[in-house]
Amino acid sequence: MEELGLTPFVAPGTRPSGDLLPRLKRFRFELLADYVAARFDPCRVADVGGGKGLLAWLLQERGFRASVIDPVAQPLPGKYKSLALDKRVRIAPDASVPRVDAAFEASHGSDFDLLVGLHAHGSNVAMLEAAADFGCNVLLLPCCVIDEPLTPVAGRSWFYCLTDRAEALGLGLEYFHLNFKGQNVGFIAGRG
Repeated sequence: MEELGLTPFVAPGTRPSGDLLPRLKRFRFELLADYVAARFDPCRVADVGGGKGLLAWLLQERGFRASVIDPVAQPLPGKYKSLALDKRVRIAPDASVPRVDAAFEASHGSDFDLLVGLHAHGSNVAMLEAAADFGCNVLLLPCCVIDEPLTPVAGRSWFYCLTDRAEALGLGLEYFHLNFKGQNVGFIAGRG
């Protein structure tokens, strides 16, 4: 993390407590939605590989026009545990988010201002190409190298393989991390 210029949530040698404790992975959607809302003005967002659409729904609640792009159609969950409210929140049975039930292609980027990939198998490189072609921003928390058109060279992580690709496409990079367990380091790539 420090090599990216990011400050740890707690100082080395300090025991985290209270709000500095890493949140459970199930809160990642709410933490990411809060980060997006703090970092970007409301805009057109695609949650690439967004599954059931909870992140898109949370972004809609924050004023974004959010859609899911995922080849597998799934309904919104009926409820989720809210970190901010410290209780379970029910989602109306008739609630929905706009969906594109297809694998992500770079051409989808023409319809959005921001592409978000939390677990975007097979779409990370195409998302970066969309940013280069259409001027949208991309926010990635890269995890797996599944169904991607390139793989990292020996000794180079998937994260850095993607940041190298973003730079090769002429995109600027901004790194961030969120306070939840698991793959919580990401980057924003874009033209400005």
